Amino acid sequence: MSRETEIKLPIRDPKSLLRHLKRLGAKSISLGSGRVHEMNLIFDTPDGGLAKHGQLLRIRTETPEPASPKGRKHPSRSLLTFKNPPDAATPAKQPSDPTNRRYKIREETELPITEPATLQKIFEGLGLRGWFRYEKFRTTYQLPARLKWAANLLIELDETPIGTFVELEGPAPAIDRAAAELGFRPADYVLKNYLVLYIEDCRKRSVQPANMLFPGSK
Repeated sequence: MSRETEIKLPIRDPKSLLRHLKRLGAKSISLGSGRVHEMNLIFDTPDGGLAKHGQLLRIRTETPEPASPKGRKHPSRSLLTFKNPPDAATPAKQPSDPTNRRYKIREETELPITEPATLQKIFEGLGLRGWFRYEKFRTTYQLPARLKWAANLLIELDETPIGTFVELEGPAPAIDRAAAELGFRPADYVLKNYLVLYIEDCRKRSVQPANMLFPGSK
């Protein structure tokens, strides 16, 4: 189990963001073109018991995009992820640091799986249901080693059906420094997950929420 600290930033001008990343010396660390398609399926009890406790159970399948139309194709991989509020896993004896409220902090357990469809059937047999699917394209960047402050920081560019976002994941000071380098302030930080952001987007467009998929996806 590891502790995940992250924020999201809404990106209105992706080309400008990419120029900023290039200026900082950021390099993609993903396979192929660096752009990875993600299909996510969230599971919960019929009464939403996991969500009520701030927990998440998800199967994600990642498919790297080839570097060129005839480039090498990399195999997909699937991951099972469970996220839990940190206080639920290790109850704090001291008041939480108020500055932590700027970040989304979760205890995360993740492992590769080889048969996601079989695991889905097992979950369903246990009374869980896969009730929300969402997809996105993610490109993951790291900053050069010469920038000591950016050690262990991931910069994840997410292209989603509801817009483009950057997730900054890593030590809190590195998150703040990277956000500032990219032209953002703590007031810009978004702590909501993609489900909540999707529902809010549907309300703005007066659309009934379903799954957060690109047009033509099944």
